[in-house]
Amino acid sequence: MFHLASPASPIDYLRLPLHTLKVGSYGTHNALGLAKFKRARFLLASTSEVYGDPQEHPQKETYWGNVNPIGPRGVYDEAKRYAEALTMAYHRQQGVDTCIARIFNTYGPRMRPHDGRAIPTFLRQALAGQPLTVFGDGSQTRSFCYVDDLARGLYLLATSDEHLPVNLGNPAEYTLLELARVVVEVTGSTSEIVFEALPEDDPQVRQPDITRARELLGWEPEVALEDGLRRVLDSLRREPLYG
Repeated sequence: MFHLASPASPIDYLRLPLHTLKVGSYGTHNALGLAKFKRARFLLASTSEVYGDPQEHPQKETYWGNVNPIGPRGVYDEAKRYAEALTMAYHRQQGVDTCIARIFNTYGPRMRPHDGRAIPTFLRQALAGQPLTVFGDGSQTRSFCYVDDLARGLYLLATSDEHLPVNLGNPAEYTLLELARVVVEVTGSTSEIVFEALPEDDPQVRQPDITRARELLGWEPEVALEDGLRRVLDSLRREPLYG
C-alpha cells in the first residue's frame, strides 16, 4: 500500500497549509489504519524536506534535520516529519509492516507548467522565450532524480524488508544557476537568466547520501539530468502542456 498523497510544490502547500497538515496527520493515520486492517505492507512517501535547511551535507538518514516549524514551509516539513513518526509508531506498537522513502527533488513528463518547482518553471520559461527566474544568486543546490529512477526505487523499497527511512534521490548536485543554464542549452532557448528575491526558509543545499539505498536495495539512479530533460521535452512534443 503506497501513501503518496500530499501537496508537494511550495505553491500548493503555501496556498493550502491546513490541507497539507491534515494529509500528513489525518490522512496518514487513516492510511495506516487501512494497512493494519488489510495486513498490507505500507510505504510512506516522505521527503528530503524533513532535513529542512540542513547543516549536514550530504544528508544521511541519521540526520535529524534543521526545520523551522513555524515558517511558511513548516506546514509541509512538519506534516511529513509527523507522518514518519506516526508510521514508526504503527510499526512498533501495532506491528504494521511499514517503510519510509525520503524522496528528493523528482521530475519527469506531465508536470504542471505552473507547478512552482524549478524544472517545470525553467522549461516553461525557456520554451516560451521568457527570462528564466532564479531565486537569490542561484548558488543554492538541489539534486534532481528522474521519475523512472524514483519509481524503480519505490518498488524495490516496498518489496524489501526495510522499515527505517531510506533516501531516494540522485546524488548529482547542481546549483539552481547551473540548472537554468542546462535547461537553456537542452531546449536551445535564447532566454536570458534573471534573479529574484530568495523565498523565506529556502534550503541552501540538498543532496542525498544514498549509501543505504545502494546497500539495502541495490538501487541508484541511472538517468543523467540532461538525458532526463530531453525525455521531458520529447514527451512535450507528443503531449504539449506548455502554451
